[in-house]
Amino acid sequence: MSSLPLTRGVHHVGLTVLDLDATSAFFAEVLGWREVGGRPSYPARFFSDGAGMVTLWQLLEPHAGAGFDRARQVGLHHLALGVADEADLDALWQRALAFPGVRPEFAPEPVGGGPARHFMLYEPGGIRLEVRWPGPPADAPDGVAGAPRVG
Repeated sequence: MSSLPLTRGVHHVGLTVLDLDATSAFFAEVLGWREVGGRPSYPARFFSDGAGMVTLWQLLEPHAGAGFDRARQVGLHHLALGVADEADLDALWQRALAFPGVRPEFAPEPVGGGPARHFMLYEPGGIRLEVRWPGPPADAPDGVAGAPRVG
């Protein structure tokens, strides 16, 4: 048997949300993702940022829904999204805070000892999101992210 993986990355992540309209608006307006399809009878909507795809499903009985508890349930702990630079991380944090129904968990801060930074929040449909900037490349002069390679 080959030790090579038979898969080629994650095709999409499916998430059940409390409010499909609010979460759809968050993905479109805050994250800038594009709706690429859906199934009104399900109901579900599909969003993409051009690199990945998320399927959002409406919880059929929102009053009966319970938020994820990492100590008592198997399932998605959080969805982590990357950004290209530190300015995008900070801008996205501000956009998210201004969106109705967003519950911040913590503001942008270093991951461990840095230089990576991240923040966590709950979008209006109840999904816990992490947004992460990996920090400047190791060879960036003066720690400037996106600086051209030297040498």
